[in-house]
Amino acid sequence: MQAANMRLNQNTLLLGKKVVLVPYTSEHVPRYHEWMKSEELQHLTASEPLSLEQEYAMQRSWREDADKCTFIVLDAEKWQAQPGATEESCMVGDVNLFLTDLEDPTLGEIEVMIAEPSCRGKGLGTEAVLMMLSYGVTRLDLTKFEAKIGQGNEPSIRMFQKLHFEQVAVSSVFQEVTLRLTMSESEHHWLLEQTSHVEEKPYRDGSAEPC
Repeated sequence: MQAANMRLNQNTLLLGKKVVLVPYTSEHVPRYHEWMKSEELQHLTASEPLSLEQEYAMQRSWREDADKCTFIVLDAEKWQAQPGATEESCMVGDVNLFLTDLEDPTLGEIEVMIAEPSCRGKGLGTEAVLMMLSYGVTRLDLTKFEAKIGQGNEPSIRMFQKLHFEQVAVSSVFQEVTLRLTMSESEHHWLLEQTSHVEEKPYRDGSAEPC
């Protein structure tokens, strides 16, 4: 896989039933920065608090990083119900793919964060992960996925297990569980069925209009 492929999504919008995935742009940084002030989210994502300036620098580096693919997760219902609504006002989280194994470009590490507490437990994270898995398979030539989740994050572990991920390792040092999904022919067919409703549309920095 060409490393540059990870940047393909900078012009891509993915429209699902519950969520819309859009590239992470500077427009999204202020809301993202507010989220990451949460000690709970810092703990769940193993992140350190950053200044707003550092967050803008991080967004730029993610945008240019050939080994990372990031989408911001929007609430589709809110986005479609309010013509002219800003993406920032519809943001609920993010979903990421990383190329973590230089010797195996077909392996991607996936992570998802639904930052808005009121939006958790409604299937938004599940659909965002399914859409990202499908994007990884069809656009990035990935065939294996790993998710590394804190041992105490039971909801996230259960969600990935429902999506056919199996536990392959536990790290007592990092207090995290590693789950893996390998795309067999049957898994590939299942994934395409689960995401057959998803539409891929062109995206232009916040100018994509709800349909």
